[in-house]
Amino acid sequence: MNTKKSLYATLEDRLNLKKGLPITPDWSAAPDFMTLIVEHALATQPATIFECSSGLTTLMLARCCQMNGQGHLYSLENGPEYAANTRSYFKRYGLDDYATVIYAPLENMAHNDDEFLWYSPDEIPAHIPAQSIDMVVIDGPPGFIQKNSRYPALPQLFELLADGCTIFLDDAVREDEKRIVALWLAEYPRLEHQYIDAERGCSILTVSR
Repeated sequence: MNTKKSLYATLEDRLNLKKGLPITPDWSAAPDFMTLIVEHALATQPATIFECSSGLTTLMLARCCQMNGQGHLYSLENGPEYAANTRSYFKRYGLDDYATVIYAPLENMAHNDDEFLWYSPDEIPAHIPAQSIDMVVIDGPPGFIQKNSRYPALPQLFELLADGCTIFLDDAVREDEKRIVALWLAEYPRLEHQYIDAERGCSILTVSR
């Protein structure tokens, strides 16, 4: 068994997910990134988790909420077939009470004189109170659709983030993601940033209000 498969197997055992995993080689997060977010979720027991892009990470974070006996995950997904597939795994593992996948098509939006395609803000649940999200995982939209594709996440979500909220940005080794982090730190100077030398790079940002 190669190292990557071994790490996936370790997570499968850790979370008792023995009925199959939605692993897609081109799209699923690397296992070292998933280990970071799983261990954080189990250790800090967040009440509200928010995610950009659904899939294997969604299943694992929903299981973390179930194991913690609390918390709910909201995941934005622009692909209806991916949203449906993730929901099918919730049913398989009995996780419907702990997670919601929201179909949110990408639409044009403007920020600081730039335009981006990002998940429709109208689909962000209105019942999420201000400053209540404890953990954010950003693994979408895909980087190939535009420059700095994931930049809108923080401007769109910032008012919903709790003091001390932890943000995990995947693919942080890429130049676009490095630029995104630099832009966020300039716009929100009280953010704290740590870079983890994971397979695809991981930037961890902490909100300080």
